[in-house]
Amino acid sequence: MAEIPYITTAGSITKILEKIKEAQTPESFSQEFLRTKLGFKGGNYQPFIPWAKKAGLLNSDGTPTSLYKQFRNPSTSAVSLAVALRTAYAELYSRNEYCHELDRKDFKGLVMEATGEAHDSAKVEKIVATFFNAKPLADFAGKLNSKKEATQESEKEISSTKSESNDRRESKNKLNLGLNYTINLVLPKTDDPAIYNAIFKSLKENLLND
Repeated sequence: MAEIPYITTAGSITKILEKIKEAQTPESFSQEFLRTKLGFKGGNYQPFIPWAKKAGLLNSDGTPTSLYKQFRNPSTSAVSLAVALRTAYAELYSRNEYCHELDRKDFKGLVMEATGEAHDSAKVEKIVATFFNAKPLADFAGKLNSKKEATQESEKEISSTKSESNDRRESKNKLNLGLNYTINLVLPKTDDPAIYNAIFKSLKENLLND
């Protein structure tokens, strides 16, 4: 039967998630980080780490994923948590893609069906409690931009910037006027090269410079 993640102290998942948003992103989300930085010292909180890995918030080595970082971003926090819950409870979503809309009784029935546990199973109760405690922080109606969509948007912005730059350059070029002129120079007869040097120096300084 399916293994569905849960937190032993299910009510604490909301507190842990809120603390994650406040704390800096660690290089590795370890039991030490959970205990010292987030303040959850008891052993009952340790199951959060495998839960977060199952949800796609942490990699298998404990390093935070891009989804973890999106969860910490206030503008994408609720939507990213919905993605995390769909990932963690993929087995339930494969049976009912709108299982987050079920009431507690129907959701529990879905968990029993997926796990094969009895209706009075403590495990089932913890799974249900974990999901229902995390659910209020999630936005299931929203959508995160995929990497492909984000890249396409970035490319559009770059293309637009280049286009505007080219338009400005072309406009500037159209305003530049080019003048061609011919100088007929009649030099005096002289054997003194200093006179010629003075004439050409004056031409260079007054007429030939831009």
